Amino acid sequence: MMDNVSQIRMFFLSGLNETDKHRITLFLLTLLCYCVILLVNISVIVTIIIDKNLHEAMYILLCTFCMNGLYGTAGFYPKFLWDLLSPVHAISYSGCLVQAQVMYSFACADLSILSVMAYDRYVAICRPLEYHSVMSKQRVIVLACLSWLTPFCVMGINVFLTTRLKLCSPFIARLFCVNWIIVKLACFPSETTISSIVAYIAIVMYVCHGFFIVWSYMYLIKTCVNSIENRAKFMQTCVPHLTSLLVFLVAISFDVLSMRFGSKDLPQTLQNIVAVEFLVIPPLMNPLIYGFKLTKIRNRILGVISLKTK
Repeated sequence: MMDNVSQIRMFFLSGLNETDKHRITLFLLTLLCYCVILLVNISVIVTIIIDKNLHEAMYILLCTFCMNGLYGTAGFYPKFLWDLLSPVHAISYSGCLVQAQVMYSFACADLSILSVMAYDRYVAICRPLEYHSVMSKQRVIVLACLSWLTPFCVMGINVFLTTRLKLCSPFIARLFCVNWIIVKLACFPSETTISSIVAYIAIVMYVCHGFFIVWSYMYLIKTCVNSIENRAKFMQTCVPHLTSLLVFLVAISFDVLSMRFGSKDLPQTLQNIVAVEFLVIPPLMNPLIYGFKLTKIRNRILGVISLKTK
């Protein structure tokens, strides 16, 4: 038996089994969604890169945020679009591990970047005289890199531990590969203890990120209450961050809760919607939220559009 289970080289994704009658419609809607995600994220990234007036801490972090959105969605949409047109929904063992790595390093990196953004707003509003020395361009770039590399390495450890497991089934009841689901396919639950411990450490670590963000904004709200100038600054720059955080937390919480505590009683279609929320709503909404709310980016984009229409 051990020889057989160690030879799994292909996984079969069963999340699409109930969508046979609506494949073309779903394909077109998904393609449209992915094109819009690419358009809005690339627009914000290019706007920030080409405009030197936007080479400030907040906008560098926003650029990193949008790049991470492109990274995460690239791990899902091309494969999902292919599956919608394919009669067999299969993925190689190595491809499945890569997809699992991309999905959740993207999600954790989003939370890390939001944490750095929260710290940036704290310094800008509560320590304005020290802002440019504390949040220098070099330091911001280092923080942006760490906010992506750290989740990548944390998730990499989880995925590496998964490669050591002997699996008894090649069937995954999802639209895409998830490391925890692969771990649950292990023949011997006792072998998954280390993987579970590392996974829960990662969850606690990023829950702490969430608490840090909430504490930062609570402190900022308390600080801004008595100052008209600070209130205006908070409304202009912090509200988009809070909106992005709320969108992200709602989307990822549904997915984590359904995955960790089971969702067998839910219809497959509802499970699919819950699973892909964090790959649809945050990458689509975040650039729009920042594009409309942050004056410099909005003016720059509208300026480019008006020039092209003349």
